[in-house]
Amino acid sequence: MRRKRGRPLDGWLIIDKPPKMTSTDVVNRVRRGFDAQKAGHGGTLDPLATGVLPIAFGAATKTVPYIMDGTKLYRFSLRLGEARDTDDADGAVVATSEARPTDAALRAALPGFIGDIMQIPPAYSAIKVAGERAYDMAREGRAPVLEARPARVDRFELVERVDADTAVFEVQSGKGVYMRSLARDLAAACGAMGHVAALRRLRVGPFFEADAISLDKALLAEDTARSSPDLLRPVSTALADIPALALTDSEVVLLTQGQALSLIALMGRIPGDANPAGGLVRAMAGGRVIGLCRLEDGWLRPERIL
Repeated sequence: MRRKRGRPLDGWLIIDKPPKMTSTDVVNRVRRGFDAQKAGHGGTLDPLATGVLPIAFGAATKTVPYIMDGTKLYRFSLRLGEARDTDDADGAVVATSEARPTDAALRAALPGFIGDIMQIPPAYSAIKVAGERAYDMAREGRAPVLEARPARVDRFELVERVDADTAVFEVQSGKGVYMRSLARDLAAACGAMGHVAALRRLRVGPFFEADAISLDKALLAEDTARSSPDLLRPVSTALADIPALALTDSEVVLLTQGQALSLIALMGRIPGDANPAGGLVRAMAGGRVIGLCRLEDGWLRPERIL
């Protein structure tokens, strides 16, 4: 059997993504630099964007969906006066407007974009339309017809008005929220046109801006030796936001065999912040994460054994 190339590394590397690179470009550079067998990322950033890009190695790739479900925090600059085909500064100007909403007008429109909203993704996005990527259709001049999708925005604040043309916002959201769509739609709600001029992600789940290192630092030894695995965080770091449940050795054996455990037997140990109707918990054996389990119908059911 052919051996997989690279080292079997497990863990998370938190990169401060530079501009003008895709998230996949960063993953490929990091995989080569660390000589890793397997790597992926925890949430796409547009080429224009910078900031927190968690890179998962090996077993950490199993926890990527839980990272992507986590809270995101962004800061973006809205440039007023121009609509662009990509809804950001990398695109071509498709329309202009002289309207420049006041701070008061922008703030008055913000509540309409907070909570559970419906959002139409940008034409240049990875959404599939009849089996094709929207951005492929858009690049070929075939404007994709995109349906509005549910999105969750927990906080949307104006933090700075740089000048008449530029306003800076912070957004805390769930997964799948497009900042380019928020910027475009906020401007439109104020009778104006606009696009994202700059975008930075400050948080993904348990990973924050302060945790991130530059790509150059991570790949310092890329050309001469393998990059250091000492930079990696444990796989379990990605699950820090999920309530922990301590298990006995016999319970661990049952879970790893795919068996569910009765919640009656776990009474007194179930975390108070765990949702008993379908919530996730971290199954722990001492300080070691065994996997993720879901509480449902009176049972603890294994969902992902690590």
